[in-house]
Amino acid sequence: QELANTAWAYATIRDAAPALFDAVAGVAAARVSEFEPQELANTAWAYATAGHAAPALFDAVAGVAAAHAREFKSQELANTA
Repeated sequence: QELANTAWAYATIRDAAPALFDAVAGVAAARVSEFEPQELANTAWAYATAGHAAPALFDAVAGVAAAHAREFKSQELANTA
């Protein structure tokens, strides 16, 4: 949750922080299978909002989200898409 919240917070305040986003992506990509739907949604939203490319992270988020799509609330699913 801390990884998702950190990315979300920086995206919300519009702070690009590329080194931070790169570091979070590196750790989060390996751990997204542990994320709850809200955390997946917040992470995807944060990177999209920040305009920060993280292909490995997005691939990992997409794989987990697709496997657990029925567990998502409609807003979580919309933010992840």
